[in-house]
Amino acid sequence: QVQLVESGGGLVQPGGSLRLSCAASTSIFSFYAMGWYRQAPGKQRELVASITSGGITNYATSVKGRFTISRNTVKKTVYLQMNSLKPEDTAVYYCNADRRVANFWGQGTQVTVSS
Repeated sequence: QVQLVESGGGLVQPGGSLRLSCAASTSIFSFYAMGWYRQAPGKQRELVASITSGGITNYATSVKGRFTISRNTVKKTVYLQMNSLKPEDTAVYYCNADRRVANFWGQGTQVTVSS
């Protein structure tokens, strides 16, 4: 069973930064892609950013230029660097690992952007 453990969430002021981490229990090359999703209260879960095993990245329009997804294959960890945070970025952020035939999710980490 694949385990994904997120960390790095918290409370930050508008304009601030946070870095989320997602540590996998197995090699991240075993996944077609890994990504970060978020879900705000009363809204559907949405893709924020993803990175394929080949290193191709994809971002939601709302975070382009502010968020960066990266990975450390030795540490089996995927990161989401979030800069210029806005109140509308407030949500629970989930790490996802896609094996095509199966999807795995972390437990989620709360990000709150507020003054």
